[in-house]
Parts: sequence; C-alpha cells; structure tokens
Amino acid sequence: MRTNRGTRRGPSGGGAGRTPAARRAGTGPRPRRGLRLLLAATLTVLAAALSGGCSGGGKQTVVVLGPWTGNEAAAFTRTLDLLDNGTPYTYSYQGTSSLRETLVAQLEADAPPDVAILNSQGELQEYAREGALTPLTGDLASRAYPPWAPELVVNGARHTYWVPLKVDIKSLVWTRTTQPVRPHSWCLGMSAQATTGWPGTDWIEDILLHRSGPDRYEQWATGQLPWTSREVRDAWSTWASLMAGQNTRSALDIPYTGVGGKGLLNSGSCTEEHAGTFIRYLYGPDITFKPSADTIPGLGRNKDAYEVSADMAAVFRDSPAAMQLLGKLAGPEGRRIWLAQAAPKLKPHFPSASDPQPTDLLGRKAATLLTGGTSEAPTHKLCFDASDAMPPTLRDAFQHAVLKFLSTPDSATENRLLTQLEQERLRLAGTDLLPGVCGSPAT
Repeated sequence: MRTNRGTRRGPSGGGAGRTPAARRAGTGPRPRRGLRLLLAATLTVLAAALSGGCSGGGKQTVVVLGPWTGNEAAAFTRTLDLLDNGTPYTYSYQGTSSLRETLVAQLEADAPPDVAILNSQGELQEYAREGALTPLTGDLASRAYPPWAPELVVNGARHTYWVPLKVDIKSLVWTRTTQPVRPHSWCLGMSAQATTGWPGTDWIEDILLHRSGPDRYEQWATGQLPWTSREVRDAWSTWASLMAGQNTRSALDIPYTGVGGKGLLNSGSCTEEHAGTFIRYLYGPDITFKPSADTIPGLGRNKDAYEVSADMAAVFRDSPAAMQLLGKLAGPEGRRIWLAQAAPKLKPHFPSASDPQPTDLLGRKAATLLTGGTSEAPTHKLCFDASDAMPPTLRDAFQHAVLKFLSTPDSATENRLLTQLEQERLRLAGTDLLPGVCGSPAT
C-alpha cells in the first residue's frame, strides 16, 4: 500500500534535494576517499538491481520505477505481467518509498530506469530541462492531457515529456453517511513516513483555489504571485480560522492515515476529513464525500474548480521498448487490465472520459468530476496540486512552513513564514517554471 504518496513529495537530507545536474557539477564538499568508494559500490549494486537488461529467459527487461508498494504494487505488477505476454520484453516493476532518492542515485550512476513514475511536475520539468527525459511524440504526445502534462520549451523546442497514468481529485471532504450527533471537528494528520506536511499544503491550496479563483491560483503555482500577496495571506488565515479551537500541534505526530493506518474518521475524535480520492481505501461503505466548496465555510466561490493530482510516467532510458510500454500503460488496453487487477478500494481513476473508470458509486462520482462524465464540453476547471508543480526546494519549504504554522498558528508566525517563502520564490526568479497548471477535463 502506498501510505505516503510515494514520499516523492520531498527528499530527506540535503544531498537528495539537489538536482542531478548540480550534483554532477561537483558543488558542495567532496567526500573522503573511503566514503567515495563506498558510495560508488552502493551505486553499482543499485544500478545492477534496478536498471534494465536481459532476463534469464533471454527477453529484454524493461524496468519501471514507481512509488507503489503493497497491494497497489501487486496490482500494477500483475498488469505489467499481462502486458508483456507475447512481446520480446519482460516488464519489471520496482516500487520504493524513497522514490526521489533512488532515482537521483540511479541517474548519478548513469543507470536510470527505463520508465519512472512520479507525482511531482516540478521534479519532472527539472529532469526534462537537464536532458534526462525523452520527448514524447505521436499518439503518446496526444495523451499528455493538460493540466496533467503541459508542454515545455526545452532548448528552443516545444515537447511533452510525460503522460498521466492514474489521477486523483483532492477538493473533497469525507464524512460518514450516518454518525452519532457530536460537535463538528476536522480530522487532521500531518505525518507520513519520509515526508510530512503535505496534507496541510493541500488545505491551503484548496482554499486559495476556491477563494481567489483558478487564475490567481495558477499564478501562485507558477511563481508569478508573491507569497506575501493578499490572496496567499487570505488562504493561510482562512485555514487558521477553520482550525481554531482544535489541538493543531497534536496533528504533527498523527499519521494522515490515522493511528495504526485505520483512517482518521475511524478514530471517533473528528467528523470531517479533507482528502483526495486516494484515501478511500481506508474506509468502508458508510463513507461518502462532497466537493470541498460545498462543505467548507468560506469556499463557496469558484465552485467549478477542483484541485487534482496524478502519478505521471516519463521515459528516462530511450528505447522502442520503453516507448511501447508507456503507450500501453497510457492506452485503453493497459487501463482496462489495470482496473481489473486492482482491489475494489484501489481502482485507479484515469484522466480521460473515454478511459475505463471505477464502477462503484463513489468511483463514478469522482470520475465525473475528473473527466466531465458524458458532457462533451465540461465547464469546470482542474488545477494541478500547486506544491507538486513548484520547484522541489520551494515545495519542501512550503511543507515545512505548514508544520511550523500548526505549532503556532498566529499572525506573527504567518508573516514570518510567508516572508521566508517569498524569499525562496525570489531566489528562484528566472528559473524555468511550468507554463500553467489549470485546464479543462479531457473528454
């Protein structure tokens, strides 16, 4: 089970946080000889374990590196096994809860996976600009739907570099269909295995999207709107108002999946949970959701906008085999197989209305919001998770700021944190960022 969204929300430690290009350039202190030898040996073993090659049966192995473990990994592995039948390839999935660190290490060793699956457009666009990704063409490029996969201009040429595989909608509030009468309280858990804070960034993103609208949200996500602007301050102060009266400090140590991974709503201590569709695996049939704009006080504006996220795949080792596999995963055959192999609560959503989708009640409801359903011209906007669109250093600073704010949610803390985040935005000025993060559903 992917219990922390793959932990690719941020690296642990300064080394993994630097881009592969910066690390190759030799910035920072050089390790002593013994440490260099140990690192080289480790990377050699890692490269042998995770890079492609020939399997024992003489078939070429195509390696996919991704964030899923447990039941999600098992379903995806079965999908790959069925897709490689009748081909000269063996598709091998390698799941890790330390995706960014693993991928950086493989790139350092010049032994990247054939395909890697990430949820951060900010990381993907860095890899694309460093020359680590292969541009997509033809039918694959046509499946790079916005806002999941924007076109980038790299070295003067415009290309798409990744495609969305599975997608989620995040502008949701979950409740029990029947529950004892009790005072309203928000479920809140910030902890995840190797990264913390992203449930809080999701809150602020959703609030800003609905209170200030998609245009201002997009400007903020792409580095054009200051962190000290009225709109960003309003989002933070609104969140503080919503959390007033709750023990926000205790949320720092509570897993976002609840104590023991049993779900925050099952704790009996809260009545509503702000979370994306990926959370449904924790609950039974007595749980439902509504759009957050219909539920959270003060978010009634811009009801036709939704925050979304995705797991996106890119080719890191260019070959016909890798491109063929990516085409299968992004095409109708692969998606039908994947949907059939997944457990009922783990059925993936796909980005287009023409794709197969979960058939349970909540799955259909979420699919309609993600794709527009049967509408030929859906009018609502989908806006990609802002922090996952930001450069990794700014994303990480945002997550850490959320934790500090929950410890002391007052105006002085807010001012200090937003000033620090604005300094990081200004430091990144001139850096190539994503062209946009909002778009209409793919019909």
